[in-house]
Amino acid sequence: MIAASMPSPIGHALAGVAVAWTADLIPGHRARRTGPEPCAGSWYQRGGGHLTVVCAALAAAPDLDLALMAHRTATHSIGAVLIVALCAAALAAAGRQPIARVTLMCAAAYGSHLLLDWLGADYYPPRGLQLLWPFSREWYISGLDLFRQTARLRIFTRGPMRTNVRAILQELAILVPVLALLWTARTEKLRIKN
Repeated sequence: MIAASMPSPIGHALAGVAVAWTADLIPGHRARRTGPEPCAGSWYQRGGGHLTVVCAALAAAPDLDLALMAHRTATHSIGAVLIVALCAAALAAAGRQPIARVTLMCAAAYGSHLLLDWLGADYYPPRGLQLLWPFSREWYISGLDLFRQTARLRIFTRGPMRTNVRAILQELAILVPVLALLWTARTEKLRIKN
């Protein structure tokens, strides 16, 4: 069993939120994502509500394959992104939401997981992820090591805890400024739109 994984679920969820907020900057029908004035409403409403939460969950979801002992294979691929897109389109249509916007948001949120893993460190063979499954079983990794590996065995012992805290702090250092910029730009754009 591999003792390490790529970025943490926290980093992946933050990337999913970034995708949702980036989508709000794109012109078009947002389906109730304009919400109240920036200073009114709950943080949940101002943050984009349930669709932002769905994007955060989708961004962390590929690592559920850890339970199947098939980490970084089918769930970490373009094939899985296509399946998520199809499901999102069907749910958006059933809920009378803007199909293209919701589909692209959900697929991009899921795909953000693949991007972070591709940019992450991976020191255990096979290195990388099977990005092009089911079309190819090759493994891909950027080699940039922008995100640290996280430990997933004996996580409550000193070494793995230290490894994971360092990884999460690095993810926060990279992603929180991006989220702050997106929050500011999104708040301004949605305020003007109202």
